[in-house]
Amino acid sequence: MRNKILKKIGFGLLALAFLAVLGWQCFQKPDIAQEEKKQEEYAESAEADNSKEEEKEQTKSREIPSDKEDREQKESKKNQEETIEGFSHIEPEPVLDFAEIQLMEAGTVLDVSNMGTDMVHSLFYSEELGEKLQQRISGISYQENDNISFSELRYLRVLHMGFDGQTHIGELVVNASIAEELLEIMEELYKNSYPIEKMVLIDEYGAEDELSMSDNNTSAFNYREIAGTGRMSRHSLGVAIDINPRYNPYVKKSGSGDTTISPANGADYAERSREFEHKIDENDLCYQLFTEHGFTWGGNWNSVKDYQHFEK
Repeated sequence: MRNKILKKIGFGLLALAFLAVLGWQCFQKPDIAQEEKKQEEYAESAEADNSKEEEKEQTKSREIPSDKEDREQKESKKNQEETIEGFSHIEPEPVLDFAEIQLMEAGTVLDVSNMGTDMVHSLFYSEELGEKLQQRISGISYQENDNISFSELRYLRVLHMGFDGQTHIGELVVNASIAEELLEIMEELYKNSYPIEKMVLIDEYGAEDELSMSDNNTSAFNYREIAGTGRMSRHSLGVAIDINPRYNPYVKKSGSGDTTISPANGADYAERSREFEHKIDENDLCYQLFTEHGFTWGGNWNSVKDYQHFEK
């Protein structure tokens, strides 16, 4: 009997142990499954992350050349702009006003590229001889006399095209009676780019006519006698002007066959049958303009030929 009871108890304990083991396994299975699921999810996440990293790297590798190209394009554009700026975009010189140009000395090269036609026109003007200008010419081109006074003279400022192809400021002192006509003639010559090498007052040469002519200086008023005579020149009254005198000299032949040429360095241009630059003849614009305004040309005189000279 006792043995039976013990067997039953033994079987019961075995059953309980079996049930306990079975229950523990059942309890662990969800944890294992969950862990396996977590591991699978982790693996998938890691794979996804790796995939994203690869895609990111690929995208980056694709973007880097693009960024580099973009930077190169920007740099190229900048260089082009700098090149354009350096060669075609030159900061223009500031435009001078009338008062500033008035203060410039005759002979100064003037940049008129940014000036309008009205401004250029305004630079051809005449004015009475002020005290400063009277002092400048007194005792030089102007001598005390009973024939002409300061009030009868006018100071002209003009532009002329130099032999260098540039615009120069020119100056003349002339009789008031011809001032406006000379302004018209000089402006027309300038518009047609007629070359006049120099145009400053003869006082810059001490009123020495030969020195002024030798330097090919165009001048007007000079209170003096006609060379070799006791008669006053028309220059003394300011109604005569000499244009490019070296290339258009004064030529006088004497009865003995001697020839006087003035200026002396104009001898190569005394023979008027040949062609050369700056020659005044009846086909020349200078001749045409002066004669249209009623001036007489010295080249048409009989006893002497003064090819530089126009007078009224």
